[in-house]
Amino acid sequence: MSIRARVFIDGEAGTTGLGIAARLRALPDISLISLDPGRRKDAGARREAMAQADLAVLCLPDDAARQSAELAASLGAEAPKLLDASTAHRTEPGWVYGFAELDGEQSGRIATAVRVANPGCYATGAIALLRPLVDAGLLPAAHPLTINAVSGYSGGGRTMIEAHEVHGGPAFELYALTLTHKHLPEIVAHAHLAAPPIFVPAVGHFRQGMLVCVPLHLDLLPGRPRAADLAAALAAYYPPTGLVRVLPAAAARLEPEALNDTDLMELRVVANEAQRQAVLVARLDNLGKGASGAAVQNIGLMLGLAAAAEREVVHA
Repeated sequence: MSIRARVFIDGEAGTTGLGIAARLRALPDISLISLDPGRRKDAGARREAMAQADLAVLCLPDDAARQSAELAASLGAEAPKLLDASTAHRTEPGWVYGFAELDGEQSGRIATAVRVANPGCYATGAIALLRPLVDAGLLPAAHPLTINAVSGYSGGGRTMIEAHEVHGGPAFELYALTLTHKHLPEIVAHAHLAAPPIFVPAVGHFRQGMLVCVPLHLDLLPGRPRAADLAAALAAYYPPTGLVRVLPAAAARLEPEALNDTDLMELRVVANEAQRQAVLVARLDNLGKGASGAAVQNIGLMLGLAAAAEREVVHA
């Protein structure tokens, strides 16, 4: 089969870059452009690789991603399309937010975009739960919200991965206790919130997997909805055969690793109607739908490759 598209990953050696590269190598319609390790920080070599690429993926820290985007722009008409996996451009004008299920038109926006910002892992779960309810009027944009979440340690980068895999790591820890996590701006912007929620993320001693939870007092919401009303609004928002799936709250327990090595995300509304309390729950693989899997989905949309845009299982 002839090669249809060439992709350069700027920052291929990081966790997200490695995950994207592994997924793209399984697709016959994509050819990867790679640099020798000694040239990966060479601006001239990176610019040359971008000039050869149809699309460049930025798997870099925020400042480096901004510089890389400027490097690509310096190519003018030869510039590739850009997919940024960092936090740098997720709320920036001129960049399309890369959550394809954000609304019914978002996948089309991504498909025609020149610059796309891949979502954060926590933000993916939070926005998937909140945006449909805000848009439906069930949840006021200014409602005081708390988001509690736990992720596998692979989301913390190389230092955290080594801390857990070499030294054992803590069983569980809270972090970002300044209440200023870097995913908050995109959650506010793309969930249509009027103010930042209180966000309390945590890391567990497991490699990958994620749970994102939003507790709600039902009697404090407009119209005092039932939990079933919230679940129905979520189910109406997402096609039943897509990568984001709304499931009944049948399980007594939910563990974070059930969707590992897939690009799926499950949404549930668990509740105690007698106490008029509910918890919105999203479960996903922080390396799948929360990072590399979403990136490959976006790459597929941007390059018109259905096989990349519609993947569910990434690795066996």
